[in-house]
Amino acid sequence: MAPFAKTGGLADVAGSLPLALGRLGIEVMVLMPKYRGIEFSEKRLSDHVQVHFIEHEPFFNRSGLYGHQDSDYADNLDRFSYFSRECLTAAKRLGFKPDVAHAHDWHASLIPVLLKTEFLADDFFKQTKSLLTIHNLAYQGVFAASEYKKIGLSQELFSVAGFEFYGMVNLLKAGLLFADRLNTVSPAYAKEIQTVEFGCGLEGVLRQRKNKLSGILNGIDTQAWNPATDTKLSAGYSAESLAGKKICKASLQKKYGLEVNPQIPLLAVVSRLAHQKGLDLIAQALPDLISSPLQLVILGDGDADYRRLFERLGRDYPAQVKVSLGFQVMAAHEIYAGADLFLMPSQFEPCGLGQLISMRYGTIPVVRATGGLKDTVIDADQDPKKGNGFSFDLFDSKSFLSAVNRAMKAYRDQERWNLLMTCAMKCNFSWDESAKKYEQLYREAV
Repeated sequence: MAPFAKTGGLADVAGSLPLALGRLGIEVMVLMPKYRGIEFSEKRLSDHVQVHFIEHEPFFNRSGLYGHQDSDYADNLDRFSYFSRECLTAAKRLGFKPDVAHAHDWHASLIPVLLKTEFLADDFFKQTKSLLTIHNLAYQGVFAASEYKKIGLSQELFSVAGFEFYGMVNLLKAGLLFADRLNTVSPAYAKEIQTVEFGCGLEGVLRQRKNKLSGILNGIDTQAWNPATDTKLSAGYSAESLAGKKICKASLQKKYGLEVNPQIPLLAVVSRLAHQKGLDLIAQALPDLISSPLQLVILGDGDADYRRLFERLGRDYPAQVKVSLGFQVMAAHEIYAGADLFLMPSQFEPCGLGQLISMRYGTIPVVRATGGLKDTVIDADQDPKKGNGFSFDLFDSKSFLSAVNRAMKAYRDQERWNLLMTCAMKCNFSWDESAKKYEQLYREAV
């Protein structure tokens, strides 16, 4: 949960959604592990939102959240089984009787199972329903069958109707079967994960429970991401007054040692470095792209192979491509504000936050039409009035290159580009609208 610990978009959701729910008058208690660096045991974020940290030094006081370098911790089943059980125990100890236990991803997907097994006879939770949110179906919490006993539940639950998944233990699968309601982070992804292409082996389970499955688009924190008030920028700007964006671009070019030239389109990538993100398409298209006058700034961290790939591209094209490995909040804000185009050619994307933030900053996204990208980015060539970006369908470098070239053609038409920026910046991706949909989902569950 941002700002306490973060590896990806889940942290942003866990940091923003509770506050938006609190503004609706909903009482929220967030429970998360007390990871290294968190100095307190509890924290009140608003009148309606409190956070409690589950402490267990051997499990959570480590250098990484889920693993180290490129491998998961070997005892993750022990760690998150303990966490899930302790969440319910802590809620009871603190006297917080939930109408809904809202669990996120495989790490907490044991909670819906516990509510219908171990805690079923506990009067405290008699009225409690469960919602499981899938942020990325590719991560399922799969472990060897020999580890099942660590969960502490009946051997009977290690079956096709429970945890068993091709002879392995699958925590997410069990959560999907036991939760009262399921949702994921965009309407398009909710449909996609019921197919073989995107279902990651769980498409049958999801089709079985499709009447309980919905998609609610993630929002962004519109206060933290606001170009008019962002203190991390060289200049502020808004949809009504875009002059400051040119200053931000010049500042970004100077910071990364690029030619300071307002005419050269500046492309950006801010991403976790993983295969899912379509980074191979960028690498394959780069020799063709670089033949035109353009600049590219890449910020991210992740898989070692992609780190090496982009480091090499930075060396091959030192005048036009700049790569910054690791993730720095300050740099992300500067890039979102200073770039002209934001590249996000994902193979799949449950929701995506990068494209939402980039539009907020008037940086036009070029995306593959999948998942949340499909729900949020309207191609400006297909719909000139409502267009806020550029998209392509086929996951190949040729289609990606074509979309980038269409975007750069639009960039050369200053009047059209200003209208496009204004349209993108006026899109409303705040959490307030999404929170109302979650409230409705909670009410359906109870």
